[in-house]
Amino acid sequence: MSKEQEERDLQKFLCDVDDITNLIQGLNSADPAIQEKAITDTEKRLSSTTVKNENKCKTKVDRTLINTRSMGLPDQEEMMNPENFLAAVEKDAQERAKRRKENEALANALKEMGNDAFGKGDYALAIQKYTEGLKKQKDMQVLYTNRAQAYIKLQEYEKAISDCDWALRCDEKCIKALFHMGKSYLALKQYSQSRECYQKILEADPHKEKLCKDCINEIDLDEKRQCEEERAMEELEAGRQTAVSVNQLLQKLNRPDENILYYAGGIQLLTGVIRDCTEQTLFRTNNGFSIINDNEVVRRVFCTMAKSPAEVEFSISLLLLWQAVCKGNEENQRLLLTHPDVNVQLPALLLSEFPAIQEQCLALLSLYVQTENGRRLLVRHLDLTKWLQTLMSFISVFDRRASCAMDLLTSLIVEDKFRIQCRIKLSTEVLPLFTQLLSSVKTVNRPALTQCIAAMGDLCSDLVIRMQMAESPECWQACLSLADECWPGDNITRYPECLYAVLGFMMNLSLEPNLTIQELAEGISSKSLSLLGNKDGRIVTRAVGLLSHILPASPVAVEEAVKQGVVKKMIQFLKAGGQTTSVYAMKTLAVCTRSSQQAQEQVVKLDGKCKMLLKLLRSENEVVAGNAAFCLRKCLEVPGTATNLLETDVVRILLRLASRDSQKTMVQENAAVALGKLCSTDARHTSRLRELNGMAVLKDSVKHVQGV
Repeated sequence: MSKEQEERDLQKFLCDVDDITNLIQGLNSADPAIQEKAITDTEKRLSSTTVKNENKCKTKVDRTLINTRSMGLPDQEEMMNPENFLAAVEKDAQERAKRRKENEALANALKEMGNDAFGKGDYALAIQKYTEGLKKQKDMQVLYTNRAQAYIKLQEYEKAISDCDWALRCDEKCIKALFHMGKSYLALKQYSQSRECYQKILEADPHKEKLCKDCINEIDLDEKRQCEEERAMEELEAGRQTAVSVNQLLQKLNRPDENILYYAGGIQLLTGVIRDCTEQTLFRTNNGFSIINDNEVVRRVFCTMAKSPAEVEFSISLLLLWQAVCKGNEENQRLLLTHPDVNVQLPALLLSEFPAIQEQCLALLSLYVQTENGRRLLVRHLDLTKWLQTLMSFISVFDRRASCAMDLLTSLIVEDKFRIQCRIKLSTEVLPLFTQLLSSVKTVNRPALTQCIAAMGDLCSDLVIRMQMAESPECWQACLSLADECWPGDNITRYPECLYAVLGFMMNLSLEPNLTIQELAEGISSKSLSLLGNKDGRIVTRAVGLLSHILPASPVAVEEAVKQGVVKKMIQFLKAGGQTTSVYAMKTLAVCTRSSQQAQEQVVKLDGKCKMLLKLLRSENEVVAGNAAFCLRKCLEVPGTATNLLETDVVRILLRLASRDSQKTMVQENAAVALGKLCSTDARHTSRLRELNGMAVLKDSVKHVQGV
């Protein structure tokens, strides 16, 4: 019997079971009408079954009477009785359920045997066990998907697709079935069908977006590779000169035991021939990457660190060849990086004693980081645990190797896996080198150092890395030393780009306060305050931002900053405007007024009738508005402040702020508290609140006002 016929029989059986179950429920119903209808439907079903049986096989009438009672079977009259019929049907259903439960247990046991065989790599045995399980329970979805996976391992992709199709009949949203089906279609070069599978996965589960994106990217790359190879073969057969030359040169390079300069010259000629994708593809399809492992002389020179001048020339030629064949060609990039010798030697070449080799190695790696797929290849196939300090070491050189290394580092940092690998050596190797570089600003490549500092700031997006660096007193001290070197206090900024970068780095480090920051807060805030007189607006903005991050960590630092005139400076910045600076300055004022009575008094004194604060309360920036409301509520603790605000529109402004919808709840909370404090301090504000019908808003905020 075919699988299609078996499926039809199974579906018919399941429908019959459903019909009989409904009849049983109807006959057992307490509703006479439903019970009567069920009896009628049962009689019709019995009559229909009798007619079908008669049509299937008509025989001569045998009038021999058989005593069914003596055989223990119900006679026809008993079978026609609805109650007896129902009892028979129910008994049959119970027996079927019992057999199904037994078969399910057997199927599960066979599934586990299959899984065990699969885990041991015996895919044929796994398929056998899964097949036996399906004989016990035909609609067991997991057996189909597991068997499909085993078929894929044996490269029997059509069978895998068939099993996935059966699994989808059991559950049309089976992710595992769609995934294996997509892989099988890809192996068969049926790209559109493969993409369709992953699109269905995405529709069924949007959380699988990254998985589907990676799979579709793999399909695109494979389809692109196939098209490239077909086009290259057409041009080779058409006799294109450069295409023919690739084959000829590769054959000559395969000659054994030649002088190393012979191979270097041949590689240089080959590099000159490779002009576009056609030549790149022919290099790949003619085993161009096997030059390393198939030629003993080439392999020995490539894998030797100590090189003669001729061997250096050869190594540079080989790196230039790989640049030519890998530029814009992702399949060639993959094959090169997965070559065992290349995988090991590329990191070693970065540490070569020959600058020209380092330069060409960096240039080759730079080709990879230009694309997302290339970056992933680097992270996936190379051990990058030491790359951070290796690339940092180029800051001490004064040629393009330094900028190339920093560009490479900046591009790699966007990859999560690279950041995770950076954690391993950070405390023991990276931070000591980094602090040393920060302390050597006079003797290193400063543009490269600036890039490095910015890259380390980007690394702070990783919480583990940020905590390791933020808890290092040596790292903070090195940053402050660099700031001192850049701005010694003589109104001359020596290295403005380095200073700008290190301020941003310290801002990122201070996102979460810790004991180290608390201990160094006074020194950091003092340096930040000294930078407020800098003529470079970018540096001033970051200095204010660093203050807003550091001061919350230390009340002592707040008191010292207030003594040094931080309130006056912040008010000046707020009055001058500047969106980013205003955000930081307003936060700094809020921090100061939170714990310092002197700061509160200075704000009231310097900001007559709180005009500036009232203006900032109307800001569309919720952070600015929320901090302005907080600062105002603290300033209302200064005697006479509430009375001085009687002639202003402060009640209306706060009321509007307390009642508006904001993403940040601190805006409404601070406004409501300030409003409550204003009214409790001077009752005349309460009258104004009633005029504006604002008592309801204030009552809704009573939980905030209770703390006033």
